[in-house]
Amino acid sequence: MGRTLVSVAALSLLFATSAFSQEKGGEDETGAYEVVANWPQPWSPAGYVWGSQPAVFAQSPDRIFIGVRGEIKAPVPPPRGFNGSWGSTGQRATEPTAETRNCLIVVNRAGQVIESWTQWDKLFEGGGAPHKIRISPYDPDKHVWVVNDGKHVIHKFTNDGKQLVMTIGETGVAGDDATHFGTPQDVAFLPDGSILVADGLRNARVAKFDKSGKFVSSFGTRGNGPGQLSGVHGIAVGKDGRIFVADRSNRRIQIFDQSGKSLDIWPSLRQPNDIFLSEDGNVWVVDGTNARLLQFDKNGKRLYWWGTYGMQPGQFWEPHQISIDSEGNLYIADSFGGRTQKYVPAKNGDRTKLLLPGK
Repeated sequence: MGRTLVSVAALSLLFATSAFSQEKGGEDETGAYEVVANWPQPWSPAGYVWGSQPAVFAQSPDRIFIGVRGEIKAPVPPPRGFNGSWGSTGQRATEPTAETRNCLIVVNRAGQVIESWTQWDKLFEGGGAPHKIRISPYDPDKHVWVVNDGKHVIHKFTNDGKQLVMTIGETGVAGDDATHFGTPQDVAFLPDGSILVADGLRNARVAKFDKSGKFVSSFGTRGNGPGQLSGVHGIAVGKDGRIFVADRSNRRIQIFDQSGKSLDIWPSLRQPNDIFLSEDGNVWVVDGTNARLLQFDKNGKRLYWWGTYGMQPGQFWEPHQISIDSEGNLYIADSFGGRTQKYVPAKNGDRTKLLLPGK
């Protein structure tokens, strides 16, 4: 009897020790996710690597759009620690001169390039770049919107990339009137097809256009008071109609109603680059300088954050745009690192710390 008790106790201790040992170590750098290795697969011609990648949008798990600021000649010989992404050289991917090629690509779930819209590379020559990519959740035809910030315009393409349907703004000409932008940064959509433009770095406003691209109105003036803006870098619209703006140079998120009235301010951020409104009502903010994703509730209370600076798998240099597909996979475009990474929900990850697909 005594031996049986000892054996059971020893076995219980063994299980407990084993379970405890599995929880030791680790830094939780990727939160409730696991990074997918070797994604996407190499695509650039021999002797080149992708340049800065500021834009990503997942239409589906098998159709992910990536915006690239051209291609850079690969370093010869490659420096120590070079992993195929320009940022691993220690230099920002925005710094070297890039050749304007393969600026808009589409990859599948395995990271294989299935389309390259080289017919539109000419739109980005001479200082243009695909700054952010969006598809309206209310558009049955899934037109692809590309913000070309350096050229002060926004393009609308058919989903297959064969046609340029519309360009809002005047190419290469900055302004702050009904037909011009000043380095626009992002777009968002309303159920009636209206377009909201985060405009931008030269300007300090949110501009509204109807579904045909006709100017309707704008709000915001330059400054740091309520209702004022500086460095308008991201925009998203909640189900309740509230407009969330990444007021980047003011280091805050500012929330407006449909008329442009400031409703709330979430201060003390470092560099809010992008905003994602999760299906569960939480708000995720991409911080480019601190290289992290921050989770807030709908009232601005910080719940959680994850992410760390670096060029190892799963780390960031300057996370710039994020996207979620219908399976819950997360995609993060790293502008300075020169790469886009894919993350899948970890098997034992905290489900409350995931970004949930939603409008």
